[in-house]
Amino acid sequence: MKKLYLTAAALLVAATSFAQNEIFYTVSFPNAVHHEAEISMRIPEVPAGTLRVRMSRSSPGRYATHEFGKNIYNIKAYGEQNQPLTLKQVEGDVYEIAQHGNTVIINYTLFGNWMDGTYVGIDASTAHLNMPAAFMWAYGMDKRPARFKFNDLNKYGWQVVTQLKPDATGTYYAPNLQYMMDSPTSLAPVKTYSWTIKNPDGKVQDLHLTTHSNDDQTVVDNFGKMVQRITQEAQAVFGELPKYDYGNYTFIHDVYSTNAGDGMEHRNSTSIVQTTPQIAGNETRLLGTFSHEYFHSWNVERIRPKSLEPFNFEHANMSSELWLAEGFTQYYGELLIVRAGLRQSADYLRTAAGLVNTVLNTPAAARYSPAQMSRYAVFADAGVAVDQTNMANIFTSYYTYGGATALALDLRLRNEFNLTLDDFMRALWLAHGKPEKPYTIPDLQNVLASVTKNPKFAADFFSKYIYGFEKNDYTALLDKAGLILRRAQAGKAWAGQLRLSPSNEGLQITGSTIIGTPVYTAGLDAGDILLTVDGKEVKDQQAYMSVIAGKNIGDKITYTYKNRTGNHEAVVTLTENPAYEIVTYESVSKQLSPAQEAFRTKWLSTKVK
Repeated sequence: MKKLYLTAAALLVAATSFAQNEIFYTVSFPNAVHHEAEISMRIPEVPAGTLRVRMSRSSPGRYATHEFGKNIYNIKAYGEQNQPLTLKQVEGDVYEIAQHGNTVIINYTLFGNWMDGTYVGIDASTAHLNMPAAFMWAYGMDKRPARFKFNDLNKYGWQVVTQLKPDATGTYYAPNLQYMMDSPTSLAPVKTYSWTIKNPDGKVQDLHLTTHSNDDQTVVDNFGKMVQRITQEAQAVFGELPKYDYGNYTFIHDVYSTNAGDGMEHRNSTSIVQTTPQIAGNETRLLGTFSHEYFHSWNVERIRPKSLEPFNFEHANMSSELWLAEGFTQYYGELLIVRAGLRQSADYLRTAAGLVNTVLNTPAAARYSPAQMSRYAVFADAGVAVDQTNMANIFTSYYTYGGATALALDLRLRNEFNLTLDDFMRALWLAHGKPEKPYTIPDLQNVLASVTKNPKFAADFFSKYIYGFEKNDYTALLDKAGLILRRAQAGKAWAGQLRLSPSNEGLQITGSTIIGTPVYTAGLDAGDILLTVDGKEVKDQQAYMSVIAGKNIGDKITYTYKNRTGNHEAVVTLTENPAYEIVTYESVSKQLSPAQEAFRTKWLSTKVK
């Protein structure tokens, strides 16, 4: 196959018109059909001494460690006259060049066949690049600007979609390493819907939905109008848009059934990869990711935890504040869709019930605080483990834990102070987001004290519900809006949640049983193979569930099972399923008071004037 990537000598010529210390990347795709890119990295003005370059092990918006270095190979280094340099691999993803001149050029092949917001996806239809997963960088040069040249665009019919600044020469610019790594780039034939939003100061900024999907322009336009309404609701929460660099914010959107799927926020863009065959017919279900990720352009990208500033690309970035950064964003992600009139209030009640179940019906939430669960993200946030973990018992997602905390705080502010969570988020924006002053948890408490003018309330809330693991009274709080929290399957027998897989002899339990459930109390756990339940053979999930369905609360059922220690019996005492649901007063023929109706309307209705 003909090699289309530039030689070291050609790179020197190509970069001469730019700043002398810019790091220049050239990206070519001679073998896109086999998911490969050829990347050249030109580093000028290299100081004397050993040059160290590496691939990242973490990525903005991701909190666990990822081994991006595994997907680069054919790594070679050259000097000014195209002479080979000795490149030594000192760690899995770190390389050193001891002897070199003023300029060093590093060439390598990048493999990418995982379409999401964290990794790289390359084929003949697109090259979807998350920067830490694609590009090496040099130690000590994080303040240097970087410039990118993407080749083969005409060959594949691709357009460049990125928050990197375009140049008249056809290159794309980042002022420093942090900005570069935060700038996902998609090369694809996209359809675009654009709109403008005006801030109170009269300044207008442009927003763009760029979609790579099997949809016509009319579908993209109609979907774009829905996304536009969500962005307007988000602006109404904070009172203004952030000041986007270069005046643009871009939704980098890819839709295809074999995608891995993801949503990943960035400073002036978001990478949204979805798994439906197309947008058409799936519009409503696709909106949640857009709403969540766009809210991040305030909350996380500018209202930013000090623990994530600056982002370290060498290891996992731990934060105690993800309950707010991700959890409060999770709360607003669904709420804004309802406020925009794109989802019914009844649908939102299912979302709210899911949040409440997270804090009231998971063993981790009963023992650990939102701050503790935030720190566990270094293991949980798309982290990879080949061994089984006990995550079901020791981890509750900071997304839903934080979302439930946001729900409680919103309802309490409305009831106790005639304020809203919008007021709190707007105050955070003015104190920390707009001036881009990173925060700590004590800073958040101080802002809540200022908004409520009640330091005692703020201290109590943080002590109990952020540092501690006490629970708000969701029944009373929801009642203020004429909503009832009740058992979703009242009166129905339940043995506990089991992950089961058919085996030759029966059903094997494939994951940890959950603390407090009947099957856990009876001693069943991962690896056990269920043979009979209540005297009946169970060869599949349906057979197992049908046995439980015919029983009553309090019934004792004998499970026979086997494991490495032999055959066993366990007696499981069935209980009521603890899962909650939220229903309206009206749905159970209760009279909704004017105060409850007004409370609910103010909470869930549009805020766009």
